[in-house]
Amino acid sequence: MNNRPLLVGVTGGLGSGKSTVCRILAEYGCEIFEADSVARQLQVTDPVIIEGIRRLFGNEVYQMRADGVLWLDRPAIARRVFADASLLQKLNRLIHPAVYSVFQSAVDDARRKGINVLVKEAAILFESGGDTLLDCIVVVTADRELRIQRALQRGGASREDIIRRINAQWPQEELVRRADYVIDNSGTFDQLKSRTRQVYELIVRDAL
Repeated sequence: MNNRPLLVGVTGGLGSGKSTVCRILAEYGCEIFEADSVARQLQVTDPVIIEGIRRLFGNEVYQMRADGVLWLDRPAIARRVFADASLLQKLNRLIHPAVYSVFQSAVDDARRKGINVLVKEAAILFESGGDTLLDCIVVVTADRELRIQRALQRGGASREDIIRRINAQWPQEELVRRADYVIDNSGTFDQLKSRTRQVYELIVRDAL
């Protein structure tokens, strides 16, 4: 691995609990790269991406706030892309090469800092090609209705919107088929912590 950190991908469908798994992994000393957060930031800071989004969705999706910060109407974009698969693909093709570039920089930074495990958390890891060069993939799963209820508790989306988003993602069964490790998050938080610990120990052992 040329002294680079072990690169672990963590993914899962909406409401599966992948972010919670990553928070647990961080307690074990893993560095977490949140690909979705990076993508959101690039949408309001990267001039090429901003222009691409304007072309896809119109100038009205952006507004300059009074404090000088660019604001993006994410709910409006979400409604459109989850109703139009081709539009979602175009948006992903625009954003994810830039996310990958930032991730490569994160790998270099982790190497310099002596980080042993770098975790890449991404909602559409496989769909975006974000699994490239990763050493292993962890998929977090949960019962469909439980995922819907978790997403509803966050607020900001109706049940119908959440179901559309879940249906727009790859089926959970396909993610599991491609996974190296699977963590089921249909139980309690203590059970999730235990399962995450077990998988973490397996990943480290298998990398030796």
